[in-house]
Amino acid sequence: MAVLNLRPLAGGRILRGSQPFGLDAAATSGFLAEHGIQAIVDLRSELERSLVPWLVHDDSLIHDGGGGPAAAPPAVELIHNPLDPNAIAGSLQAVETAEDLGELYLGWIRLRPQWVADALRPVARGKRTLVHCSLGKDRTGVVSAVALLASGESDDAVVKDYTATTVSLPTMLEVMAETWHLHVPSTPAAYFSPELMVLQSPEAAMRHFLAGFEQEFGDARSFLREAGLTAVEVESLAL
Repeated sequence: MAVLNLRPLAGGRILRGSQPFGLDAAATSGFLAEHGIQAIVDLRSELERSLVPWLVHDDSLIHDGGGGPAAAPPAVELIHNPLDPNAIAGSLQAVETAEDLGELYLGWIRLRPQWVADALRPVARGKRTLVHCSLGKDRTGVVSAVALLASGESDDAVVKDYTATTVSLPTMLEVMAETWHLHVPSTPAAYFSPELMVLQSPEAAMRHFLAGFEQEFGDARSFLREAGLTAVEVESLAL
């Protein structure tokens, strides 16, 4: 399998995508090397990570100044920056309209602005970074939207990027259903129905988010400074 829904943002400094479906250690190493990835920001909950873990290993040892063994820094930094949609700012099951979906996204950043800043910090420090959640749609979509705005892209460019997920959704939902049924057989098939609004990526959802973001937070660079990035880090996100 692979990382699905994969595409570059911000001049290629960010890759956004899904979780690593079916990648063993060798395939993982090949994928990371192929794309020149230096950091992975994993936005999934602990449960999600346990079902589809990253098989990133660093077996090498170096010696510290005292002559004893010390772990070498990994070639790829794996950063867990979780946001559990079921535990913050409303219920996924309550999403019935595109506007509900956009409002859910706003709820996340109202309560956890630092979560967005933490997701973009490796990029701001010069690392080519893969940002992902499970499908690479919602949590990844929010972080990607703020990153694009901070880099100087227009609202239309953000919407175009967000809705590009639509073409990948049928395949991803099928794979996701298989993954959950393997590990949690009691999971109802209806949880992965493409008819559910929470599993779609409609333009109206991102338009609602962008309108609310501008009204509540102003511009993305100010938001990120308030959320914890330094002025230098924020400026480094600009194209």
